[in-house]
Amino acid sequence: MSESPLDSRGFLLSASLLRDKVASFESYPFNLPAVRPLETLPLHRSVTFIVGENGSGKSTLLEGLAVALGFNAEGGSRNFNFATRASHSELGRHLRIARSHRRPRTSFFLRAESFYNVATEIERLSQDGPSLLDAYGGTSLHEQSHGESFLALVLNRFGPEGLYLLDEPEAALSPARQLTLLARMHQLVQQGSQFIIATHSPILMAYPDAIILGLGENGLSPVRYEDTEHYLLTRQFLNNPQGIMRQLFE
Repeated sequence: MSESPLDSRGFLLSASLLRDKVASFESYPFNLPAVRPLETLPLHRSVTFIVGENGSGKSTLLEGLAVALGFNAEGGSRNFNFATRASHSELGRHLRIARSHRRPRTSFFLRAESFYNVATEIERLSQDGPSLLDAYGGTSLHEQSHGESFLALVLNRFGPEGLYLLDEPEAALSPARQLTLLARMHQLVQQGSQFIIATHSPILMAYPDAIILGLGENGLSPVRYEDTEHYLLTRQFLNNPQGIMRQLFE
């Protein structure tokens, strides 16, 4: 992808864990594999993927980053301040964010597990007038399927020069809709946006202008797309589904 002055640097450069402020690395969330060895998390100017096994702490890390940036822990924009259940960790208070001179025109934190709560808050706020709902496509997100509401958000609410944190956005999307998301991401990246995404999806990870940070023995480090476990297992299964299932069912 050709680089323009608009997207030559992302809004966020890195996030560092203030290790000297951590009381104990034996307690949650600092004992998580994605957090315990963390020193500095490098962030790509366009798209950063954070990948790891279930329970590794990638979503907790993304949540901590979002909270450190001033987002509501359950998702939404920085203007959302509702709390259905205060369950977020204290990680955000232990992160230092390195920023560039650029500032986003808009921003959003999308997490699959609490998107219902965000949609409810959008609907509540829109009762004061139609303008807010219009920004999300004009139709209540509760009156659409989970996948449709996700896409309505991305296609209507996300705009140029935006900062977007997405936690497992593939959870509600079919493979075809994941391709739609990739196309929209590419359009927004060309318009100067930056994405930080925690995901399991080998489809999303294929985005070419990105860095993939995979969880290994020493924490998160860059990994080639073709070397991710997600790609290798998916390719192995698709090449020989019957053979893989025979091994599983023995």
